[in-house]
Amino acid sequence: MSAEATNPAAGPVAPTGPRRRSLPRIDLRRLGRAALLGPTSRDRLPDAIGHVVEAHRAHYPDADIEPLRRAYVLAESSHRGQMRKSGEPYITHPLAVTLILAELGAETTTLTASLLHDTVEDTEVTLDQVGEEFGREVRYLVDGVTKLEKVDYGAAAEPETFRKMLVATGSDVRVMSIKLADRLHNMRTLGVMRPEKQARIAKVTRDVLIPLAERLGVQALKTELEDLVFAILLPEEHEHTHELIADNAARPDDPLAEIADEVRTVLRDSDIQAEVLIRPRHFVSVHRVARKRGRLRGCDFGRLLVLVSEDADCYGVLGELHTCMTPVVSEFKDFIAVPKFNLYQSLHTAVAREDGQVAEVLIRTHQMHKVAEAGVVALGNPYAPAPEDPADGERVDPTRPGWLSRLLDWQEGAPDPDTFWSTLREDLAQDREIAVFRPDGGRLGLPDGATCVDAAYAQYGEDAHACIGARVNGRLATLSTVLRDGDTVQLLMGQDPASEPSREWLEHAHTPAARIAIQRWLATHPSSAEPDAEAERGPEAPSASPRPAADGPATRPGTANAVVDQPGATVRLGGCCTPVPPDEVTGFSVRGGVVTVHRVECAGVARMKSAGRPEVGVRWGDTTECRVTLVAESFGRPHLLADLTEAIALEGAEIVSATVEPPSQQRVRHTYTLQLPDAAHLPALMRAMRNVPGVYDVGRAQTPGA
Repeated sequence: MSAEATNPAAGPVAPTGPRRRSLPRIDLRRLGRAALLGPTSRDRLPDAIGHVVEAHRAHYPDADIEPLRRAYVLAESSHRGQMRKSGEPYITHPLAVTLILAELGAETTTLTASLLHDTVEDTEVTLDQVGEEFGREVRYLVDGVTKLEKVDYGAAAEPETFRKMLVATGSDVRVMSIKLADRLHNMRTLGVMRPEKQARIAKVTRDVLIPLAERLGVQALKTELEDLVFAILLPEEHEHTHELIADNAARPDDPLAEIADEVRTVLRDSDIQAEVLIRPRHFVSVHRVARKRGRLRGCDFGRLLVLVSEDADCYGVLGELHTCMTPVVSEFKDFIAVPKFNLYQSLHTAVAREDGQVAEVLIRTHQMHKVAEAGVVALGNPYAPAPEDPADGERVDPTRPGWLSRLLDWQEGAPDPDTFWSTLREDLAQDREIAVFRPDGGRLGLPDGATCVDAAYAQYGEDAHACIGARVNGRLATLSTVLRDGDTVQLLMGQDPASEPSREWLEHAHTPAARIAIQRWLATHPSSAEPDAEAERGPEAPSASPRPAADGPATRPGTANAVVDQPGATVRLGGCCTPVPPDEVTGFSVRGGVVTVHRVECAGVARMKSAGRPEVGVRWGDTTECRVTLVAESFGRPHLLADLTEAIALEGAEIVSATVEPPSQQRVRHTYTLQLPDAAHLPALMRAMRNVPGVYDVGRAQTPGA
């Protein structure tokens, strides 16, 4: 990849492996001068975009470059006089972004929009002018990556800009391609920023842009972004990794090169035409391997890449390697028959040397390699109509995967920018997708760890409130059942129009779509949060409407008794940690004037703090009655349930709900939601439960997903 020197404060960046036919590094200062002084007549190509055109024609020899010439002329004249913080003319930025995309194989429309991507945001050029001069598609792409004004949106400008960009990506994935290239060039030149701004931008890149690059399959951008973020956020570990790579490069022998020669010999003797390359790991990859394996050996610093012409040749290579060398069978994965959700296809295997070193091997066709590196960018224009397509202007996006559809669905229900921003980061942190099938053969794409609750909302939207059960692979299952890749799930729907979701479902909802839909229903049906209704729904702390003093903090009557420093607020005890007096607690404001109260050691507290949510002061009031959820771990034996419930009753606690999980390895897990007349009696109750024969532990419930 090209454009500009990396962040000088970050140190050198490791090679990211064998590169496509690439161009020499570009001197942006020279480009800047050419941008200002180069010829721009209609009969001659401006000097400054010569490298862009050369890279573009390497992928599209017959491309019409006239739109690029006109886009450059408009961009250069519009940005003339503007300078970057690094000292170069501003035009060098859109040039560098466009060159990144050109080397990846982006088609002409994307490159045209890339040259213009900052004109509407930073100059007097309007979207209408862009549309009139370059057409509807270029206008749409430029609009998609144009930031919203902080003057209008304040602190919400960044999350709302990303929301706008993701919605635009739902109709045209090329929007996100431009944004990723834009962020890569900005990260390369981030060294001119203040350290605190570098860290802020690097964190957003880590949490949002890198996962999006992964999901769109643009590995070439993802790996370099990872290394640049690594250098900024973990400079000492980055330097240590740099030393490991340098020390390995200085060794006289290279076991990977020896294995590569052996592979070439095996394939040549088998008459298989293949290109065998050594693909060095990038910095973050080396760092991960070092943390996993400890001491690194020569083969740990890279992988072998075998490129062939046809799909069948991939399996031919695999057969020869497994026959003539020592395979590590546990390392075999077939991503050709079952591609990853981001279009990635390859065979993965590993072979071992006599000295115990193991070399990982990737086997793919040249086209698979192009897609593996560039993802959706390598598909050219995915919206160009085929000759047989109807000319009705309707777009069917073949690149829109399940994760993007889910994201676009739940973002509509996100009640505010903070919720959208924090939920987006959580969603993107789920790095594996599973395929779950319906009885009719339809497919639901869900994140790893999803439950039947998630499947219900993925299939039925808010109509899933009426779900009453499920069958997984033909057998009845609870809605909390975690689904696995390849499962078939049949959702059982009730007919009562007044059906409502249980608050307990929040504990089992893994996807934002499910959580937001349930929370929205609960927020609009406050009566469902009263203690009587809660008793029917299972383990969740009670919630009631506050009766605040006219000018004092909010408090709660009856069974919840937390007092918060926010007049008029509704107080809700977190079901994830079920706080009771005298627990040390804190609170956070959520939508609808509600303050949720959590124990300070709850995992949700750290999550909300990291998302920037301000804390609300909380203290316990005079009322001591409370509700708490306890989990008892025990060895299985006859009459255990009866003995436990008797011990609970003797301590004066009322059982609101109870569940007993099926025994596993002679161990049984009991979950009780209990009403206590006095919170101070909780330790004695837990001791009494532990004293029941067969019970080896009793603890407070912790539900991170709630």
